[in-house]
Amino acid sequence: MGYVQIIEFRTKRFDEFETLHEKWLAESAGVRTTLSEHICRDRDEPDTYVLIVEFPSYEEAMKNNDLPATARVAEGMAALADAPLTFRNLDLIRVD
Repeated sequence: MGYVQIIEFRTKRFDEFETLHEKWLAESAGVRTTLSEHICRDRDEPDTYVLIVEFPSYEEAMKNNDLPATARVAEGMAALADAPLTFRNLDLIRVD
């Protein structure tokens, strides 16, 4: 069963977040288990963003979570955020 994690965060430092994300992409190339990522900006809430990450399964998401590069990006995201990050962990039921 597929798995999706949604991370909502607020930051006035989005460019720094993007730099951090690009570094994670480079460091995790060939070992990350993500299928897709979508970074969205909320049109109604200034400086609010949503990161939607799809994985083949919960187990593959946990492998990705255990990567040193993932720990570094998570720490960096928390440091750049203006408020605590919000996580949603979802089993993927259907994609049309």
